[in-house]
Amino acid sequence: MADFSDLVARAVSPAMSREEREEVYNVVRAAVQRLQEREGLAADDPGILLQRHLIEETIRDVEFDITRFLTLRRIAEAKAAQDAEAARHAGRRR
Repeated sequence: MADFSDLVARAVSPAMSREEREEVYNVVRAAVQRLQEREGLAADDPGILLQRHLIEETIRDVEFDITRFLTLRRIAEAKAAQDAEAARHAGRRR
């Protein structure tokens, strides 16, 4: 499953919109469903249900990582702006 997680993580990027990432996730879900159908197991088979759960968990984890990355970037940008403003104010006081 680690290879699958890596594949999903590489297929999306923080530069993509949420809608673009969702399109990728839908392709992944459909591909896994086709693979499961080829196995010929019932839709309520425990193995199938576990795979589907792991896919959704992986997608959730990737979205969390992207959200964390974007949040940290925004914080860094806000800090840089705040530092620049403080430097401007310090320059005026001299």
